[in-house]
Amino acid sequence: MSEKKVIIIDDDTRNIFALTATLRSRKYECQSYYDAREALKALHDTPCDIVLIDMMMPELDGYEAIPKIRQIKGKEHIPIIAVTAQAMMGDKEKCIAAGANDYISKPIDVDKLLSILNEYIK
Repeated sequence: MSEKKVIIIDDDTRNIFALTATLRSRKYECQSYYDAREALKALHDTPCDIVLIDMMMPELDGYEAIPKIRQIKGKEHIPIIAVTAQAMMGDKEKCIAAGANDYISKPIDVDKLLSILNEYIK
């Protein structure tokens, strides 16, 4: 079985390290970006199965980046999971309205994350 490729977009090095270590230990291939603009450029040529994106980033946040990902040829239907530390009432709905398929709050519950990944990528 080939590894499933996860793109992680988060401006916090600690979050990228934790997510990458967790997912690689479960045989996911990970590629990370600290900046949504950089990730958008790379996504044009980077094959992937799912995107995990932090919603609160400087310059270009997840709410702005998700619709831009949806405009990339071949990435229109890629599963996008919103990741946020702002677990406020209505956040999940706001993320879904921005174009995310699902939502998970920080700190990440690993079992919940793996369940979400299994739901969207087979």
